[in-house]
Amino acid sequence: MDILKVENLTKIYGKGENSFKALDNVSFSVKRGQFVAIVGPSGSGKSTLLHLIGGVDRPDGGHVYVDSNDVYARNDTQLAIFRRREVGLIYQFYNLIPVLNVVENITLPVLMDGRKVDEERLEELLTVLHLKGRENHLPNQLSGGQQQRVSIGRALMNDPALLLADEPTGNLDSANSHEIMELLKLSNKKYNQTLVVITHDENIALQADRIIEISDGRITRDEVIANGTESSIFLKMTYRQW
Repeated sequence: MDILKVENLTKIYGKGENSFKALDNVSFSVKRGQFVAIVGPSGSGKSTLLHLIGGVDRPDGGHVYVDSNDVYARNDTQLAIFRRREVGLIYQFYNLIPVLNVVENITLPVLMDGRKVDEERLEELLTVLHLKGRENHLPNQLSGGQQQRVSIGRALMNDPALLLADEPTGNLDSANSHEIMELLKLSNKKYNQTLVVITHDENIALQADRIIEISDGRITRDEVIANGTESSIFLKMTYRQW
């Protein structure tokens, strides 16, 4: 069953002679529980696509359906609720609130909804993300890897069916990158959450069930990974082209 369906998605920045088509009639669907890596050169439209899927920005054409519901049929208030409840967003630079501690940052989407925090889920996330003992730490008291784990906790707190990560390891060393990806894959398998990751890292892309390549705002390749050898050859050829 498809959890995500993108139809003829188009996004244009600027007007007239200065206009730039960041996405050009992009269409694809993603099955529930699938791990999809989106790759492509800088400026290809990857982040724009993720932001449109996550309800962060509005498209100039086309549709995004999550659980068969048209994301952009919602008004701005409804979109804000969609972002808090139905998708989890993870960014390269964490986007934590500097004056909030670990627990406050993780539970922020719940508190903004005016709902009661599920203490059992919070405890589970703190344990799984190895943040026990750091509950009262502010972001500037944490390492980069720890801050990204807090960001993941915030994205998972409302148990979204769709997890969107934009270069989640781009600001981390190799050891922390490996740990973060293991946590994301755990959420994908343990909670059956659909995972869409934008990455420049070949090793991360090779771990996905499927790789979508974007260039100049269009999908240029879309492959379900059958085995490591085929996917490795495909991706190495792709990275050499960039």
